[in-house]
Amino acid sequence: MRAVGFFPEDRAVRVVDHPAPARPGETEVRLGILDVGVCGTDREIARGEYGSGPPGAPYLVLGHESLGEVLEVGTKVTGIRPGDLAVTMVRRPCGDPACPACAAGRPDFCVTGKFTERGIKGRHGFMTEEIVDDQRYVVVLPASLRAVGVLLEPLTIAEKALIEMGDVVDRLPWRRPAVGPRSAAHASDRAVVLGAGPVGLLGAMALLVRGYRTCVYSREPADSPEGTWSRSIGAEYVCGRDVPLAELPRRLGNVDLVYEATGSAELAFEALPLLGVNGLFILTGVPAEKRPIEVDADLVMRNLVLKNQLVYGTVNAGRDAFEAGVADLVEFQRRWPAALAGLVTGRYPPEACHEVLLGARSGIKQVITFAVRPAS
Repeated sequence: MRAVGFFPEDRAVRVVDHPAPARPGETEVRLGILDVGVCGTDREIARGEYGSGPPGAPYLVLGHESLGEVLEVGTKVTGIRPGDLAVTMVRRPCGDPACPACAAGRPDFCVTGKFTERGIKGRHGFMTEEIVDDQRYVVVLPASLRAVGVLLEPLTIAEKALIEMGDVVDRLPWRRPAVGPRSAAHASDRAVVLGAGPVGLLGAMALLVRGYRTCVYSREPADSPEGTWSRSIGAEYVCGRDVPLAELPRRLGNVDLVYEATGSAELAFEALPLLGVNGLFILTGVPAEKRPIEVDADLVMRNLVLKNQLVYGTVNAGRDAFEAGVADLVEFQRRWPAALAGLVTGRYPPEACHEVLLGARSGIKQVITFAVRPAS
């Protein structure tokens, strides 16, 4: 069957004839892949910056943002049926008995670093016609999300961050009644999203659903598709080329939350002084290795201490974030159907993988689609 593989030896990406998976075991599910989202991680792997296939494999099947249709289930699978729409989780436990996170079923918090990730590290991904995986890692979506379900995995980045935020906010006594994955903001709470890529824009939607007055700050012009999109869901949009970061507090007031979705360390640390009293700063980007940057460490430390601020990072996601993401996608579709659908700006066949992965980026979210099968 067709698959998009990255070959580390010659740092090449091409369509390969990949072996079909075996029949599912008792607790396993076979899925026909419909869509696979392309993100910065895929592009970095395609450029040879990192990524590794299974031991001994000459290539790594790419793709970790999946949407599939259940084709077959094992005899002990429960809650999943043929015909269901489903997304498959990415990370797998390290298997080390000394790792409490993986032993508890939360490899997204793995402490050994020996985990594997489908399409990224040590395990083939989803950019192929069919896969088989254990039911533990398969999340069912309603059929109404067929056109946008591929956005679930990138949305889980925000979902995990906001679930953790619920625990953090619990330290503030007047906020405790609102704690939880879908906790509501106070009417005055202000959030700034750094970056207008898929992770940033999905994060903006999640923050708006929770009641935050949300501003998206990015380098694209105010009249760009990203700016127009942000305003269409009720977010404010500020172009970084027109308004310096230092101006945002005067323009917005106290900033309660900053959600970073750029992968730029320079921008993130420049934005830290924006954070207001009792504020949270969430880092989601992974910057490439670059020259060192200058940071006013004294100012950062003073603010963290004197303003009761917290900074934390988040990576990968557990089932709780995937399930929260399904609920949010349903809500996004109810509130902003056109905007949600508009995040997917291009679908391409696997044969266009080189152009999509290594060519100039275009649109917001590009997708490799296997929904149209070739004639046999």
